[in-house]
Amino acid sequence: MRITERISFQIQDVDLVVKEKNKIRQWIVDAIKNEGKKTGDITYIFCSDEYLLKMNRQYLQHDDYTDVITFDYTEENRVSGDIFISYERIVDNANQLKTLPEEELHRVMIHGVMHLCGYKDKLPGEREQMTQKENQYLALLPNQKN
Repeated sequence: MRITERISFQIQDVDLVVKEKNKIRQWIVDAIKNEGKKTGDITYIFCSDEYLLKMNRQYLQHDDYTDVITFDYTEENRVSGDIFISYERIVDNANQLKTLPEEELHRVMIHGVMHLCGYKDKLPGEREQMTQKENQYLALLPNQKN
């Protein structure tokens, strides 16, 4: 199995087509490698606001909408996990930020990977570092306008 085949995409209950999957996979693998880690199994699950809200309530005891929830299964230096992304939140956030949904989607995708690499974003300094990492890797994605 090629390393990029360890990254999969699932569509749960939204109308979305993930474009250029192999380019996205390689970008993620390169980011993980750049962080000094190895790529394990990573699954992206794209879903609706309601689907992710139910997960947020069930697993995190949070009663609010979010754009991403990351379940970290990383062992030692091998990055693995499930990254659930609300595509509805992505579209809403992109409209508010005056950016393309595809660009916001890429930001949230790499955000989830950075969580799997060990970065946090709850405290102010952590949020700044996370944003810096997102920007760093978005700049390396071909055709990304950042």
